[in-house]
Amino acid sequence: MSMMNTTKDWKKLVSMKPKEKTMKPVGKYIVIKTIEEEIKTSSGILLSASDVDGFRYKKGKVIKPGTDVNVIKEDDLIYYDKNSGVTLIIEETPLTIIQERDVVIVI
Repeated sequence: MSMMNTTKDWKKLVSMKPKEKTMKPVGKYIVIKTIEEEIKTSSGILLSASDVDGFRYKKGKVIKPGTDVNVIKEDDLIYYDKNSGVTLIIEETPLTIIQERDVVIVI
């Protein structure tokens, strides 16, 4: 097993372009990007952000499914439990990491 033990190796890793970096979620984890929805009622009224926050599920786009995820594929649109997962900032983009069991609908 090789280790990065030199400053030269570390600088090479840090200076990689985003396309060269790969993100690989492990197991049943899924990396998603949350989609902020503007919800309109049937009568045409736009709901406020605080009203939308009251909903239990949020919409997201799958960036990368984990190695053991079979049903959900990259670029799928999903609804997931908003109370699950953790949000990380990866390459200046906020991404949420959830488990497959937190997904309720694949669109």
